[in-house]
Order: sequence, then structure tokens, then C-alpha cells
Amino acid sequence: RMLFKPAVDGLPNIHKTLGEDYDERVIPSIANEIMKATIAQYNAESLLTQREKVSREIREAIVARASQFNILMDDVSITHLTYGKEFAKAIEEKQVAEQEAERQKFIVAKAEQERQATVIRSEGEAEAAKLISEALKTHGSGLIEVRRIDAAKDIAEALAKSPNVMYLPAGQQMLLNLGGGRPAGQQG
Repeated sequence: RMLFKPAVDGLPNIHKTLGEDYDERVIPSIANEIMKATIAQYNAESLLTQREKVSREIREAIVARASQFNILMDDVSITHLTYGKEFAKAIEEKQVAEQEAERQKFIVAKAEQERQATVIRSEGEAEAAKLISEALKTHGSGLIEVRRIDAAKDIAEALAKSPNVMYLPAGQQMLLNLGGGRPAGQQG
């Protein structure tokens, strides 16, 4: 959309060289010339991302070119800028691909961190095993016995808390009805 008027001091020259229909002859050709020249300086993606800059350059160039014909431009606005479906699809696919690449970078970085954590954990376990081995060499099997006693204590505590465990004295002969039914020979 372009709003324009002839320069008052250039009116005689406009009518003499361009005619009364100067606006229909000059303005469209100026607009097409400037649009093509400016748009050719950018790739399609830049046209989308730098839309304001492109609009400003077109506006300034049209104002300058129209002034050569004694036409004053009051306003130049690019109101409708469209792209083909294929182009819009290509840009969308590019953005999706960039996002996927970033996601893959993240996955690789995460895997590297996990690998480093595993290496550190393994080194710690190896150091612990080395220390235990040295302690066994120095102090004998006392450490193993302490660990065995601790494990037995933990097992005994767990069993003591279980309602399904019954302790029977050693060496006692007891008959237990574990089947839950009536003793043989009894009738109800």
C-alpha cells in the first residue's frame, strides 16, 4: 500500500513527461523494480526472519526512487507478504530438524554424564574393595565376621517382626496341626 502525491513544484514536469496517468505508469513499475532488487539480496529464510529490515529497506528505496520523478511518498507499507506452501513446509521441516538435532545433542550429553557417573562409581567401588582387601590382610577375617554378625542380626530382626514366624525350642517333640483341619478320627 502506497500513499503518494506529486511534488507541487514538479507538477508541470510530471504532466509534460509522464502524463496525467503518471500514478498508474510510474508507481507500479517503481514498486516492482525496488521489490525485486531488495528481495534478491536476501534468501527466503532471511525474508521471514528479518521482515522488518526488508520492509524498511523497500520503503526507503521506493521513497528515494519516487522522488526522482517528483513524487512524494507519504506512506509505504507492505501489508501482505506470502510464501508458497512448499517454502513454508521447508522452513517448518528445517526448524523441526534443528530441534531434533538439539534434542540429540542433549541425549548425547546426558549419556556422557551417565557414563562419567558410572566410571566414578566403579572407581569408588574398586577403591572400597581394595581397602577391604588390605584390611583383611592386616587384621585377618575379623571384618568378615563382623559383617556376618550384622547380616544375621538384620535377618533376626526381620523375622521377629513377622507374624507368621513361630519359635520352637530345640530338641522338643511337639505335634502341630499345620493343615488347619480337624484331627484324624474326629467327627463334628
